[in-house]
Amino acid sequence: MNVRILVIEDDADINEVVRARLERAGYDCTGAYSGSEARLLLGRTAPADGAGDGCGYDCIVTDLMLPGMSGERLVTMLRERGAGVPIIVISARDTVADRVALLRLGADDYLVKPFDLDELVVRVQAQLRGRGYGSSAGSASSGGHAAADDDTTPDDHPVLSAGRWTLDSAARTFLIDGRPANLTNTEFNIVELLMAHPNTVFTKQQVYELCWNEPYMVDDNTVTAHVSKIRAKLKPSGTDTYIRTVWGLGFKLDV
Repeated sequence: MNVRILVIEDDADINEVVRARLERAGYDCTGAYSGSEARLLLGRTAPADGAGDGCGYDCIVTDLMLPGMSGERLVTMLRERGAGVPIIVISARDTVADRVALLRLGADDYLVKPFDLDELVVRVQAQLRGRGYGSSAGSASSGGHAAADDDTTPDDHPVLSAGRWTLDSAARTFLIDGRPANLTNTEFNIVELLMAHPNTVFTKQQVYELCWNEPYMVDDNTVTAHVSKIRAKLKPSGTDTYIRTVWGLGFKLDV
């Protein structure tokens, strides 16, 4: 059965990567970029008499701070309609009071930004299993870090190319237009990680654990500071924009 998920998030980058990850897990996703658009989609697919879930989707992932209609109001509207669809909230609001208030309104789960995309997939699977959908959708693609498209590592592809960049993992060299760029060991690891998985978002925790090879027990500014230094070194070549910040999630290579 085709499981349909509505992703409601006004940040286009976050909406895109969340849908891409869920689609890779086997789900059919629709994006909405405002509360008003979500309300139209939910109304368009709802049975006229409000029977059943009354929304036409099997799961909803929604932010709270939305244009037109807030996430809180959407949750309330669905529950007042009698929709039993599982609702997972993703929000930068991280107080216990916020989480408790949303759960009391009728949300089923709550993830605080920045969140791990793999964790979101697992939470979606858990909610769907609880409603009798089983675990076939998403099970084959949910393992490992959300950032990795497969089980390969940078060592499996010693020479990487992206735009005007060339990186040789074995020789530990990084070139821009064929000219060497001076990166520290950690900066090289970060660039190598992003080049090995282009257009894939890595959270700060993932970047730290994969590039420092130790548990994430530092301030978020550690990773941000290193990325800023890399961009400063790349700026004279005009390729500093290759490393893109996806607000609320992390970083990705976008060439």
